Amino acid sequence: MVAFCPCPRRKQASDLPSAPALTHPVHAPRDPGTPDAVVVDPALVKRAVKAAALGNAMEWFDFGVYSYIAVTLGKVFFPSGNPTAQLLATFGAFAAAFLVRPLGGLVFGPLGDRVGRQKVLAVTMIMMAAGTFAIGLIPSYATIGVGAPLLLLAARLVQGFSTGGEYAGASTFIAEYAPDKKRGFLGSWLEFGTLAGYIAGAGLVTVMTALLSTEDLVSWGWRIPFLIAGPMGVIGLYLRLRLEETPAFAAEAEKAESSRPKVPLREMITGQWRALLLCVGLVLVFNVTDYMLLSYMPSYLTSELKYDETHGLLVVLAVMALMMVVQPFAGALSDRVGRRPVIAAGCAGFLLLSVPALLLIRQGSLFAIALGMGALGLLLVCFTAAMPSALPALFPTRVRYGSLSVGFNISVSLFGGTTPLVVTALIGATGNMMMPAYYMMAAAVIGGVAVWFMTESAGRPLPGSPPQR
Repeated sequence: MVAFCPCPRRKQASDLPSAPALTHPVHAPRDPGTPDAVVVDPALVKRAVKAAALGNAMEWFDFGVYSYIAVTLGKVFFPSGNPTAQLLATFGAFAAAFLVRPLGGLVFGPLGDRVGRQKVLAVTMIMMAAGTFAIGLIPSYATIGVGAPLLLLAARLVQGFSTGGEYAGASTFIAEYAPDKKRGFLGSWLEFGTLAGYIAGAGLVTVMTALLSTEDLVSWGWRIPFLIAGPMGVIGLYLRLRLEETPAFAAEAEKAESSRPKVPLREMITGQWRALLLCVGLVLVFNVTDYMLLSYMPSYLTSELKYDETHGLLVVLAVMALMMVVQPFAGALSDRVGRRPVIAAGCAGFLLLSVPALLLIRQGSLFAIALGMGALGLLLVCFTAAMPSALPALFPTRVRYGSLSVGFNISVSLFGGTTPLVVTALIGATGNMMMPAYYMMAAAVIGGVAVWFMTESAGRPLPGSPPQR
């Protein structure tokens, strides 16, 4: 492992009885053998990881449900007569959430740096659960007419707005709680929650589709997955409210009370422009490949290759299950060899193997499709395992939540969320069925440039924070 870097002596979180977050001073005692290090209670770290990962799981549970039940939602919320128009309108409401993500990041990110990570993550959890739960309560188009799609759009906007503060906050929360030498392993569980949530949502819809008739599914069955978000949100909120503020933020809060002014939004952006550019590049390759594999490829198999829809979706779910198994081990590997080598391996892999993998997929047999998709999934793990710990380390504590929220959500909205639309348009314009591979290769080049310029953070304290054990 990489040794701790020298760090000037700072007051520890346990020295701050006046800080509201430290009403239970259990997580930051000084280690007599290492006087500059903060020692975090392992039980508290586990609770922090669970609470953060559950929020991500709930976000992607909704993503999986919405994607797999989109045809039914089109029948419920939009006028009958044109199935294609219904589906387009349903996905239009889904895409609208991406438009407000940067706005949510601009609001929740700076707020998290000002009032605390834990408080803001509790709010985003409430909003996500409420938005998803509300969809399950909306009357159908047949009942209230145009009000149904408008209410659906409103609920999606609430979800998107809250999501703008969720990922950056959750990754920051885990990173600031984790010991320096285990930050990659613990951060990898955030994306483990992503995969688990998507599989749970998609799997639930698949089971319901098999058990219920089309009439029952349209009449009432579609509501069940969304209503489940209510209890999930209560559990997640309970876990997050039981947590204390992170040691890094508590120490920064003491400095702010004594001498430091509040950081303006302008400084979070212009003052961190180099780190923001690196963040956008890293998130670009992370999310372009993520959305390409997990969101676009099922449609590619069905619409472009005329592959059976059910089998295509099952292949994607199997790939995600494989990724879940590998995820923690890849996170631990990033602690041993560094974030840069792991992320660079993913970029090199997508640059060299995207075309061969897509050619395998285009062969059409189940074995070839599974092999090609599995290869891309394992490459994607290089990003899902290392990014949750690498991205927070780009920014100092005082602006970490805000700057990461801005960079992450801008990149996701411009490049990640638009991937299925852009690739479909490129195939339509050129007739070249290899466009998905070329698009991933282009993203890999941009990601590789970002990796070249980023500083290795494995085993080292977060910028602006003391060593943590």
